[in-house]
Amino acid sequence: MKSKSVIHKLNSHLPPWATSLTSPFKAKIYHTPSSRTSTFLLNHVDMSHLLSKCGREGKLHLGSSLHASIIKTHEFFNPLEQNAIVIWNSLLSMYVKNGVLTDATKLFDEMLTRDTVSWNIMISGVLKDGNFDASFGFFKQMQSLGFYRLDQATLTTILSACDRPELGFVNKMVHCLAVLNGFQREISVGNALITSYFKCGFSSSGMQVFYEMLERNVITWTAIISGLVQSELYRDSLRKFVEMTNGLVEPNSLTYLSSLMACSGLQALREGCQIHGRLWKLGLQSDFCIESALMDMYSKCGSMGDALQIFESAVQLDEVSMTVILVGFAQNGFEEEARQFFVKMLEAGAEIDPSMVSAILGVFGVDTSLGLGQQIHSLVIKRSFGSNPFVGNGLINMYSKCGDLEDSIKVFSRMPCMNSVSWNSMIAAFARHGDGSRALHLYEEMRLKGVEPTDVTFLSLLHACSHVGLVEKGMEFLKSMTEVHKLSPRMEHYACVVDMLGRARLLNEAKTFIEGMPMKPDVLVWQALLGACGIHADPEMGKYAAEQLILSAPEKPSPYILLANIYSSKGRWKERAKTIKRMKEMCVAKETGISWIEIENNLHSFAVEDKMHPQAEIIYGVLAGLYWHMIDEGYVLDKRYILSYVNQD
Repeated sequence: MKSKSVIHKLNSHLPPWATSLTSPFKAKIYHTPSSRTSTFLLNHVDMSHLLSKCGREGKLHLGSSLHASIIKTHEFFNPLEQNAIVIWNSLLSMYVKNGVLTDATKLFDEMLTRDTVSWNIMISGVLKDGNFDASFGFFKQMQSLGFYRLDQATLTTILSACDRPELGFVNKMVHCLAVLNGFQREISVGNALITSYFKCGFSSSGMQVFYEMLERNVITWTAIISGLVQSELYRDSLRKFVEMTNGLVEPNSLTYLSSLMACSGLQALREGCQIHGRLWKLGLQSDFCIESALMDMYSKCGSMGDALQIFESAVQLDEVSMTVILVGFAQNGFEEEARQFFVKMLEAGAEIDPSMVSAILGVFGVDTSLGLGQQIHSLVIKRSFGSNPFVGNGLINMYSKCGDLEDSIKVFSRMPCMNSVSWNSMIAAFARHGDGSRALHLYEEMRLKGVEPTDVTFLSLLHACSHVGLVEKGMEFLKSMTEVHKLSPRMEHYACVVDMLGRARLLNEAKTFIEGMPMKPDVLVWQALLGACGIHADPEMGKYAAEQLILSAPEKPSPYILLANIYSSKGRWKERAKTIKRMKEMCVAKETGISWIEIENNLHSFAVEDKMHPQAEIIYGVLAGLYWHMIDEGYVLDKRYILSYVNQD
């Protein structure tokens, strides 16, 4: 580069005060007798500012030119010069900020003089590049030399990288160094310790640091509130938020964000509304992240109307807010609304991400169009989402719930990365389709791969054993779950065992199992027993199970209907009539049964004696023709489940 252009470029990047004739930091210009060019020399302050600007704005070429100028200048290169270290640290920082760590390391090794700032620049620079081991290596080297005293920046930089359980020992070590060097009372170090302890999963240590701090600022309170949320200690988090609001420190947007997440975790609608009111008073309700957190809180608390109101009034929407609404629809039982919302997003050209696809696949059930699921699968292929394990798991469940087991198997076999959920989804798919032997075989394969089972795995295995009739194997799984894998069974597991025993006609054993449960049986357990009584037409045990189910869920029609079915199958019409009469006296209405069929991606649903379908007359004509063909082939009407007296002709 020619000297004139270098001088021009330097001048264009200098602040006004640096080129002002009245500035106390005047640049020196030397004219050489043998040339018309001038040597432009900045003082230490000017040079440091210019290097900082090169680092912030990514002007590596200009920074390298300055490096060359510095090497040629004795005033900057002299290690005995008091301000020389400032220039070299600025140069080191410039290389780090431009991401040229090779040059930064080379420069650091060649520096004749270093101070704590020099080491901090290298530690933070390498850490930002994602190399924790190298960064920690610089930190240990700095400590072992003994010439350099670490400062707050050194400690907080290392602590910022302690964000997973395996780095907990580093966190403890840095904490000890902070105490030994007298930094344990420094608020910035305390804040970093709280944050890192919670990220490492050491919530009790984080709480201890919080209680020992003599001074706390908004960052301290936000760190403890958000840390408790990360540890799923939502109630403690809300208590800290209330304690903070009763004190002198005002919460900021991040504090409110964490408190709303705590309300979501607790499904604490009342507290969430109170926080929403505070946000309105402060004018923070329109903050981009706050809006998404409010939507999430309201949807998880079951108040989808309020979530939608915020969504519709939002000035700016992104993938996060749309995913929140989509998941809200799915979690609150609005499956059809979720599917319509997803389709509208596609039509509007919204950016679809894997989280959205995973959420919409989760709402698919037995009454959902397989055609829509296949279209979403096509979208997954086009957007290259197939490698995402959550999307793959969703596709497995979608196909199996829509009745297409073979496509579930294809998706599973082609997944490049499988987690425990993937195996669980495929085992559940086999169990759902009554293929118990393949479900058990896949479990054995899963164990050979070294994948640890979860409580969901055992739920699917028990379900499979129930349909195949492998009672002993199912009881072995229940025992293995608790004794070998140290997993606590949920009510769903116990209900599955009751169903397994009941299907095998072991109704007395099922009743004994219920009586020996470590927790009080709920609706699921009594429904399983009553369902088994219906299969085997046992009116005595059925009456017992129905009475227990009515006590647990008096508003449900299923105990009355199932018991009436059992009485009908035995021809005990008076008892059946009493059951139906009691159901009417309790003002319990039977849910309308619906049949459905999918034709050319359109679902057609029918209730009993339904005449609403536009082709009802043709459909009933075809059914009548089929009925007489069935009679000719020897079909005999099964009268066991007729719930009312009808004309047998």
